[in-house]
Amino acid sequence: MRAEWIVRRRIRAGDVGAVTRLHGILYAAEYGYDATFEAYVAGGLADFVESFRPKRERIWLVEAADRLIGSVAIVGRSATVAQLRWFLVDPGFRGRGIGGRLLTSALRFCRSRRYRRVFLWTTDELKEAGRLYARFGFRKTEEKTHTIWGKRVTEQRYDLRL
Repeated sequence: MRAEWIVRRRIRAGDVGAVTRLHGILYAAEYGYDATFEAYVAGGLADFVESFRPKRERIWLVEAADRLIGSVAIVGRSATVAQLRWFLVDPGFRGRGIGGRLLTSALRFCRSRRYRRVFLWTTDELKEAGRLYARFGFRKTEEKTHTIWGKRVTEQRYDLRL
């Protein structure tokens, strides 16, 4: 039986922890990241919530059976530039169009707020995410390799002009 899922935009108590936990568990299992990655996610999310500007920023949270299964957010970096962050869909729910729906919503929001450019950081290990970003018009603009999150990682920046 297929579980139904919903998308919501209001941050509730426990959401920062749930998004952080989902990232920590999945990136450890799928890519071998250590707990410093989870701390990185938690710090960024805490900053986002503490300085949240609803006219310039938004988060989308996906739930199934009252459990967080995905997320994405737009963080304003300037009047014309936004960053896409915390994009993730639980492996058990991938292939159902959730990721595409989240990206569509995030980019629609950016256009409605008159951002001119959106960027994101990912790693070269996230092959399917890279293909999805390319389908939405993002172009890889930068790479840097270093040791972070308990391993050697090549981070990639993608940019999209709106």
